[in-house]
Amino acid sequence: MKTFNNLKRTFYSALMIAIGGSILITNPVVVKAQEAIRPFKIDIPESAITDLQQRIKATRWPEKETVNDRTQGVQLQQIQELVNYWGNTYNWRKTEAKLNALPQFVTNIDGLDIHFIHVRSKNPNALPIILTHGWPGSIFELIKSIGPLTDPEAYGGRAEDAFDVVIPSMPGYGFSERPKDTGWGPDRIARAWDVLMKRLGYTRYVSQGGDWGSVVADAMARQKPAGLLAIHVNMPATVPPEIAKLLNSGAPAPNGLSAKEKAAYNSLTYLYTKGAGYAGIMVTRPQTIGYALTDSPVALASFFLDKFNDWTYSGGDAGKVLTKDEMLDDITLYWLTNTGASSARLYWENNNNNFNAVDQKTAQISIPVAITVFPGEIYQAPKSWAQRSYHNLIYFNEVNKGGHFAQWEQPQLFAEEMRAAFKKVR
Repeated sequence: MKTFNNLKRTFYSALMIAIGGSILITNPVVVKAQEAIRPFKIDIPESAITDLQQRIKATRWPEKETVNDRTQGVQLQQIQELVNYWGNTYNWRKTEAKLNALPQFVTNIDGLDIHFIHVRSKNPNALPIILTHGWPGSIFELIKSIGPLTDPEAYGGRAEDAFDVVIPSMPGYGFSERPKDTGWGPDRIARAWDVLMKRLGYTRYVSQGGDWGSVVADAMARQKPAGLLAIHVNMPATVPPEIAKLLNSGAPAPNGLSAKEKAAYNSLTYLYTKGAGYAGIMVTRPQTIGYALTDSPVALASFFLDKFNDWTYSGGDAGKVLTKDEMLDDITLYWLTNTGASSARLYWENNNNNFNAVDQKTAQISIPVAITVFPGEIYQAPKSWAQRSYHNLIYFNEVNKGGHFAQWEQPQLFAEEMRAAFKKVR
């Protein structure tokens, strides 16, 4: 009887998967219970929302900055305007409904429950693509691109440009489970993503990412799992070893660089000397900063807003390209899932410099690589460096809009880039 009940549970799990439309089951009896793909729905308790509002109202503010610019960080007026809106106008339930309108699932991979969105195109020949977000981003970075990717005809593309879209939440982020031990770095996440795509029934697919998503995509390319056709990254690891050595020493740009190489060097110099403090604390003390991000909504919001300002193509004011609701969707997701500390630990797990080709071991990548350079990225990777780093570079394009959060800021342009980037591997 026990064996029969186990088989019955496995069959019902498989049946639920088929009804949910996430994969096609050819032999449901052999699907292990722990590998089942379960439908997921967000239902945040009202008490958590009430607690957030009370904490916002109880904020103790510092005095105004002593400069007239952003050199000391997020300016008091900007963060107070955002937080005032958060506490009095923002509606999480509206956001929750938007997410619940998408097909969401959870499956256990390597001991962790992984949350993901899976949207199939109406085109049966659509190319499967897994999109990986970064920090301080989330699935909210990527959902605006679902329509243009899955239904290209409605957004100026052709039916044959269609993608099936898979958007997982990284471990320790959003609704994915928080790791309870060490070891969940980019390489392990990369292996998990291949398991996920194969569990969804895909035998051929592509991978894309920005920020941490680029690091994960690079790792997948190095691992070269069967079926991975190519990757696309919009934060590539292209800094040559000799350039990285100079940057680490604080030296001025060397002679002999092209104009684009010199511009990249100068952007990286700023990052290394003035813009990487956020990473320094998370690389060395994620638990320490995690207490602030977990206990104070304003600490979380200001920490994230600082990066939204820096990394969007907005001239330092993220509100010019992202609405208050869009920024707060992301911030509130981190707050309600209590992932301020767990997301920061990814920096501790991987303390390499993710811009350096030598650290990312790009020479080990043999599968096709595509790169799009956005003008508001942390640095604009020169094609000369990209060709040195990625030896099978099949696509390189510089666009005139968008920043580090390319999919969030310019979803239509991003989708057009995906169509062009992966055209050769369909």
